[in-house]
Amino acid sequence: MFTIDAHLDLSMNAMEWNRDIRQTVDTIRKREIGMSDKPDRAKATVSLPQLREGNVGLVVATQIARYVAPDNPLPGWNSPEQAWAQTQAQVAWYKAMEEEGQMVQIHNLESLEAHLKVWNGEGSTEKKPIGYILSLEGADSLVTVQHVERAYNYGLRAIGPAHYGPGRYAQGTDATGGLGTKGRELLKEMERLNIILDATHLCDDSFWEAMDHFHGAIWASHNNCRALVNHNRQFSDEQIKELIRREAVIGGALDAWMMVPGWVRGKSTPESTNCNLEVMIDHLDHICQLAGNALHIGIGSDLDGAFGKEQCPYDLETIADLQKIPDLLLKRGYTDTDIQNVMHGNWLRFLRRVWSK
Repeated sequence: MFTIDAHLDLSMNAMEWNRDIRQTVDTIRKREIGMSDKPDRAKATVSLPQLREGNVGLVVATQIARYVAPDNPLPGWNSPEQAWAQTQAQVAWYKAMEEEGQMVQIHNLESLEAHLKVWNGEGSTEKKPIGYILSLEGADSLVTVQHVERAYNYGLRAIGPAHYGPGRYAQGTDATGGLGTKGRELLKEMERLNIILDATHLCDDSFWEAMDHFHGAIWASHNNCRALVNHNRQFSDEQIKELIRREAVIGGALDAWMMVPGWVRGKSTPESTNCNLEVMIDHLDHICQLAGNALHIGIGSDLDGAFGKEQCPYDLETIADLQKIPDLLLKRGYTDTDIQNVMHGNWLRFLRRVWSK
């Protein structure tokens, strides 16, 4: 089944992890044997060939570069200008993939419909380009609000104002506090340009302030449920209900610590916590119970988002295994229409609504 994944850090893997993701996952893993600079070396799950193998023909692909103040212990860049330069290197990588025919940018309704015709047409997926919608995860790299339009002009269509910790425009996971003046200015500019607000990673204070000040399209590209994993990275039922009210779609994430309670980094394993793909269905199903339908869920795997096989469902070897999800949904009683909506239909309906304006 044609599949959309609403969150993949492809350019981060290419530029910071130095992975040639044109190669197969197996080839990438073999090249990293013996490396220890990253916790997920030799455990990759994502590459362009495996996306094609899994019929994942359209993804939301990120730029990401955090600014860190002197007292911020998180990894990142020491100035917004350096962070901006890193995101520009990532854009250059996407453009190189386009020039080679590996990928194609999807940035409006016309390009979306043309890409769907290619993927729904005849021919092997091995030759088809992966469509990507460009998203910015964490807005720290936007040196000024005026940089938003510069980014829009090269194709940026979604922004998550925060990532982990405190941010320049919003506060993220494990932080507290609202948007402030700069954050509200960012949202106003996004609304003017019809850029999607990705609510993922917003701390509770920033989330609710964003809901009060932003009147454009909202999604949550990769987020699970606080009712099942009690951590501020997940959304509370009240937040999920607000997203449903705003016609959002929420992508289920496959990072194990977000899926199962009690995960201990460096000690827990997917096997020891019984973390399999069924667990993601639990989170998706919880959202459906709140919504009363299956119109607000999708996939936003976050696979290879600074973790690999060691921290994702044990029954997933590569991203091609997303094709196991339809059978799991069927066993839960979801209809064929529901399953199509989860795999691609809900994201497509969202994009068509937003981009038809």
